[in-house]
Amino acid sequence: MKVRRSRLLALAAAVLTVAAGGLGVATAQAAAPACGVDYRITSQWSGGFGADVVVTNFGDAVTGWTVGWRLASGQGVTQAWNATVTVTGTAVTATNMSYNGAVGTGALVSFGFTGSWSGSNPVPSSFTFNGTTCVGPPGATPTAPTPSPTAPSPTSTPSPEPTPCTGPSTPPVSPSTSPTPAPITVWMAGDSTMMNASSCPIGWGSQFASYLTSNVTVRNSAVGGRSIQTWLYEGNVTTTKNSAGECVLSSTAYSARWAAMLDAGSGFTGGDYLIIQFGINDGDSACPRHVGGNRFKELLGVMATAAKARGVKPIFVTPVAAITCSGGTAVGNRGFVTETTAAAAANGVPVIDLHAKSVALYNTLRLCPNNGDYSTGAVGAFFCNDHTHFEAAGARQIAGLVATALRAQNIPLAAYLR
Repeated sequence: MKVRRSRLLALAAAVLTVAAGGLGVATAQAAAPACGVDYRITSQWSGGFGADVVVTNFGDAVTGWTVGWRLASGQGVTQAWNATVTVTGTAVTATNMSYNGAVGTGALVSFGFTGSWSGSNPVPSSFTFNGTTCVGPPGATPTAPTPSPTAPSPTSTPSPEPTPCTGPSTPPVSPSTSPTPAPITVWMAGDSTMMNASSCPIGWGSQFASYLTSNVTVRNSAVGGRSIQTWLYEGNVTTTKNSAGECVLSSTAYSARWAAMLDAGSGFTGGDYLIIQFGINDGDSACPRHVGGNRFKELLGVMATAAKARGVKPIFVTPVAAITCSGGTAVGNRGFVTETTAAAAANGVPVIDLHAKSVALYNTLRLCPNNGDYSTGAVGAFFCNDHTHFEAAGARQIAGLVATALRAQNIPLAAYLR
């Protein structure tokens, strides 16, 4: 983007060249910014990429925001989260959602998107925040800019060109002194689609901490291949079914992972949260993983009751979908969705329908149709070389669905989101 008015601030543009599959960061810098932007390419593949944008407000507090930049030739935006993004020609406008419009002095706001590219995928050279040009990396110590005598009044018609950051007439005040939420732990119980890992398969739980403030410690105890019953009673679920068709327990002693959460000294503490996602392996017809619908709901209730008794707030999550295409449309493919929702209602627990949200995301990203090759393109960047597990970029977006749902559903854990 070229700046043609002499009164505009000079920008130092950083251009990022990313090798296929690489990551990068770019920031534009100047001496006296009123806003700053960190544009980070989180993943890239042939013809597509994912990016996170973090804006720091060095000026006065705002109750709504718009971030603007221009696309290079061949670039496009396909899907966004934590912002409403529109594209007119090469001009991109990202506008706040209902839950993240307020940004105090010195505070950050972030959103992400997936895009398309051809030829090259350069980083934008400049951004605007509510009409002012953003310069300087987030977290930089700002100096008080000198007010510009030509700055438009609040009722002026915005110029089609970005206007310079003039800043407040006095040095920025300290951010709002609203109470800081007390430190908590978010505990997680689930299967391989949630578990921690550094390479495929990467569970969305391993990416969830990036959406939370430093006041939160994430303890992810999700384990691959587990049903809710084998997770709770590891080693005590036999291969024999009883007359009701359920796997027989040789002992009701809990697994070490659940016992650790229940430990009065080092486990759950009042005010913590417990996020539970099962239902992917539970549909196995054979023991020990097999769990019937009623037993599944019963065990969710056992976990919720134990958590509540210790002052912990449980959250149920329906099983995240694999990628299954019906022609050009992604469709649902998991069981235990209605059972999870029913157990949530029976136990007074909030539920996030990650199954429905993930299917909707796959359709937004146009991951269908595909030929079953999960090693290339947008599908390959999202999934491991199967139809179920995630690469880091996919896991991060699934975690983002959960974070967005916390805000949208007014689940109190949302107070700890960045």
